[in-house]
Amino acid sequence: MALTGSAVRRAVTLMARGMRAHPGTYGLAIGTSAVFGAVTVGVSRVLGAVTDRVVVPALAGDAEARGDIWVAGLALVLVALTLSLSVAGRRVFAGKGYAMIQADHREAVTRQYLRLPMSWHRRHPTGQLLSNASADVEAATSIFNPLPFALGVVVMLAVAAVALFRTDVWLALAALVVLPLAIVANVVFQRHMSPAVGKAQQLRAEVADVAHESFEAALLVKALGTEHREEVRFADRAAQLRDANVRVGTVRALFDPVIDLLPSLGTLLVLVVGTVQVTEGRVETGDVVAAAYLLTLLAVPVRAFGWVLGEAPRALVGYDRISRVLDARGELPDGTTRWEPRGPGARVELRDVHLTVPGHTGPVELLRGVDLAVAPGRTVAVVGSTGAGKTTLVSLVSRLADPTTGAVLVDGIDLRQLAAADLTRHVAFVAQSTFVFEDTVRGNVTLADVGDPGSPTDDEVWDALRLAHVDDVVRALPGGLDAALGERGANLSGGQRQRLALARALVRRPRVLVLDDATSAVDPRIEQAILTGLRGAQGSPTVLLVAYRMSSVLLADEVVHVDGGLVVDRGTHAELLARDPGYRELATAYEQESARRAAERADEDATEVVEEHA
Repeated sequence: MALTGSAVRRAVTLMARGMRAHPGTYGLAIGTSAVFGAVTVGVSRVLGAVTDRVVVPALAGDAEARGDIWVAGLALVLVALTLSLSVAGRRVFAGKGYAMIQADHREAVTRQYLRLPMSWHRRHPTGQLLSNASADVEAATSIFNPLPFALGVVVMLAVAAVALFRTDVWLALAALVVLPLAIVANVVFQRHMSPAVGKAQQLRAEVADVAHESFEAALLVKALGTEHREEVRFADRAAQLRDANVRVGTVRALFDPVIDLLPSLGTLLVLVVGTVQVTEGRVETGDVVAAAYLLTLLAVPVRAFGWVLGEAPRALVGYDRISRVLDARGELPDGTTRWEPRGPGARVELRDVHLTVPGHTGPVELLRGVDLAVAPGRTVAVVGSTGAGKTTLVSLVSRLADPTTGAVLVDGIDLRQLAAADLTRHVAFVAQSTFVFEDTVRGNVTLADVGDPGSPTDDEVWDALRLAHVDDVVRALPGGLDAALGERGANLSGGQRQRLALARALVRRPRVLVLDDATSAVDPRIEQAILTGLRGAQGSPTVLLVAYRMSSVLLADEVVHVDGGLVVDRGTHAELLARDPGYRELATAYEQESARRAAERADEDATEVVEEHA
């Protein structure tokens, strides 16, 4: 999608791509604009003819000419009506095309966001992504609104040039001298405008990112009293954006008057040259009037051409920024192999898995030669110190990333070959940080609109809520499944949000359930009840559990100890305690971590109660 070549070539390519996407709409827009251009020139010729054949003879006392005044008026009315209809058509179709191209770009950017892996998203701030889909799209498409008018101006200039040269060569040269001057002005404008617009667009993204962080951290900001710091941080970025916008406005303010001046300059030259030509008898007075009036009419259309030239730097910068998203690589290609699980649980295997990611000083190997096989229906706890590679390991099972080498398989099928629909239907991933949509309970669990084909029934939703031990919370909400949840589930506690997210995974009856510390905010007794219930529920799915509580680890059939991207040991809790010194230290640390998290959860619950009554 990236544009290459000179600024002129890139601008032409950008405009051609947009019009090619909606040829019918832009064909009508350009066609009506061309009619407007041709008729505008026709107005000048009609005015010249009326001057020579009606006005001048009538003023000289010609009775026949006086009788033809109504015919001249009718001709002018017909031309004016044609102009009105062509203007209306141009504006309607140009506006429609502009909106359609803008929608295309927004959909393309959003679709790409959904395709790109989480590793790509972690490298790009949220504010920048929002800016790409909003401000950058608006900038990239800004050139398409005045474009049909400007192309109509090209037709107008061509017809006008022919008419002027047929009248008098010197009048034509005097009128058209503005064109090379406009080209020179635009070259100078481009050199100053492009860097100014680029800086402004980047600062828009930074302002959006700072604002997003402040909103997301509202509780932290209020609790620690750092409102002034956030205000200063935002004001600094906003001031930089203001200065950048002023710079853009200054450059534009110097360019626009030059474009506005050129038609007037051409009119003045035509009058000077025309006076000489009339005096010497080479042209008639009506010819000069027609040429001068033609340039007067060209003032606004030429300004529209200037609008296109003025928007070109901004459009190119905006398009370059969104093309970086559209051209980004790293999306995981979908496979085509269908998967029909043979039982309620699936066999999970990792075969010599290595995962390397780029780092500041070079490649970083997160997983090294991991071999792991989990039998169907088994519950395996993955434990290790912070940064050991636990989350990285289990995320490969839900294909949030692909291994650099090696393979991850379910029931013997490599995930890279598996159809995406089967993967998301049979493998469910629940993270520690839960997201709750500003929707009903039903909508948050099913992630579907009411009545969508294939969406879970209310009975299935209630079953999932019971398995997640959150059904009593939902029954207590006004409206039950139809209860509206606040932004990010603000009317639920942290543990309730995690249980709701777990129900969202369970309602799909997955064959493989990946829990990445997904019950960290849940009361330990409820957590044990949930994990125990999973063993007999839905035919016991295969469960991979990243846990920090020994109470959770003890419920697993097997424990996998991960350290430094390696599987150090695996076995039952008792076996690892007996032979793995690192695991023994980890078990003690887990007990301390459980106590710390319990204290944090109590503080969070107390804070939420205070907020609810504030």
